[in-house]
Amino acid sequence: MLTDIEISHRAKMLPITTIADRLGVKPEELELYGPYKAKITDAFIKRNASRPNGKLILVTAINPTPAGEGKTTTTIGLGQAMAKIGKNAVIALREPSLGPVFGIKGGAAGGGYSQVVPMEDINLHFTGDFHAITAANNLLCAMIDNHIQQGNEQNIDPRAILFARATDTNDRALRNVVVGLGRKVDGVPRQDHFKITVASEVMAILCLSDSISDLKSRLGDILIAYRYDGTPVYCRDVKAQGAMAALLKDALKPNLVQTVENTPALIHGGPFANIAHGCNSVKATKLALKLADYAITEAGFGADLGAEKFLDIKCRMAGLSPDAIVLVATVRALKYNGGVAKEALKTENIEALKKGICNLEAHIENLSKYGVPVVVAINRFESDTDAELAVIKEKCEALGASFALSEVFAKGGEGGRELAEKVVEACEKPSSFRHIYSDELSIKEKIETLAREIYGAKDVNYSSAAEKAISDIMKLDPKYSRYPVCVAKTQYSLSDDPTLLGRPKDFTLNVRDVTLSAGARFIVVLTGDIMTMPGLPKVPAANNIDVDDDGVITGLF
Repeated sequence: MLTDIEISHRAKMLPITTIADRLGVKPEELELYGPYKAKITDAFIKRNASRPNGKLILVTAINPTPAGEGKTTTTIGLGQAMAKIGKNAVIALREPSLGPVFGIKGGAAGGGYSQVVPMEDINLHFTGDFHAITAANNLLCAMIDNHIQQGNEQNIDPRAILFARATDTNDRALRNVVVGLGRKVDGVPRQDHFKITVASEVMAILCLSDSISDLKSRLGDILIAYRYDGTPVYCRDVKAQGAMAALLKDALKPNLVQTVENTPALIHGGPFANIAHGCNSVKATKLALKLADYAITEAGFGADLGAEKFLDIKCRMAGLSPDAIVLVATVRALKYNGGVAKEALKTENIEALKKGICNLEAHIENLSKYGVPVVVAINRFESDTDAELAVIKEKCEALGASFALSEVFAKGGEGGRELAEKVVEACEKPSSFRHIYSDELSIKEKIETLAREIYGAKDVNYSSAAEKAISDIMKLDPKYSRYPVCVAKTQYSLSDDPTLLGRPKDFTLNVRDVTLSAGARFIVVLTGDIMTMPGLPKVPAANNIDVDDDGVITGLF
């Protein structure tokens, strides 16, 4: 059996100019990064502004388990399957972060015969977008410290600096650091910390901006610190937004690649879904809608995280309205939710499946609250039995969701025909998309609505730090109460406790802290033990990644 990377190496890629030509993109509207990668410029976007939009399809999943669900693989396979049934589709995905690639998760370019290529490039440096975001982020940090060193005209309190440095690597040693040590010329000593790049506000801003002017405006709005008198200091106060935008001007352009079956794919931006908003860029999604009859995008982790943020944050800000939602699950993952150990998941266990299917049930019910048709895609494995699949189908139909088996990992687009047909049918059904909460609700009311309606919590407990933070945000400007909330919590459970599998109910959601992302224009809510800088596992994926004398990379699955 071939590995993912071996399959990707055998793929017959077309020149990216050929893929672009099929989409109606002119050569002068492309910026090439070698023969198989390119950025699409604003010239194409402006030229096609009046072109009608296609249908928007969101792919999400149940809560992730060690068994794996295959959400990205299903997204790519669905795009390929659309071509098999004669439909014109473009895929819009996030870029992988180097943190998970070298950490616990590994590559994130799909799997089997449903991958985007060139796989190694996409998983590693790609077109340099993440490096640009990291550079822009850290330029602002350097300018803050330099401002203080050079006289501190803004009277910034070094103990009240909010904006942190970033790196796109899992590095627990950088969670808490001290900067400015040494001589007087080396800066003002203060405690600082790092975030992983994909959890940074600059990443969120890039993905939510629709133009250079919007980007600069958002960057200027970043709340960076407080003065000694307690008044806020923004990025624009240290005049950093222009230089940051200059670093990000190319990163703002969507990247065009292809799948192993030559289906066009836009891969752009990559905020984490458990600690950021978990969606690819607004520009890429809107571009996909102009390029094809069906734009297929995904949102990270389970539907309680990425999908909720796509629907309540991204769609709200960008004026998007999905036509269908695909919810990915596996028999193995549902049995895991029913208490079966990972080693025993290949054995038929109807009782455990019926117990664990409550997780799928919760996500179907939650997504239905948004008024969009839902299709459940079961990513099929050889160990799945007909009896187990029948249980899932019966549950889905009882809840009003369509059901389709997907074998895109093993068969590529051919294995997704049934799913593609069900999704096309769903897109023709009436859709009355609505958000789960309104802008007019208070910050706490928004948090509590999500806790109750999406997570299944009975109540919410706020730490004293969270209470103070909410009060401080409201004192800054009443307009901030209209911002959506971006809840950072564990991906493994509907609750904030990763050990509570299935469908926990009547628990208390614990809010540890609340921060304002004024540039991204949402409120970040930190729950449980969630951290913005992950660490490497005992045996990181980096241990198995290598490159030979010919430059061929191995170990990326």
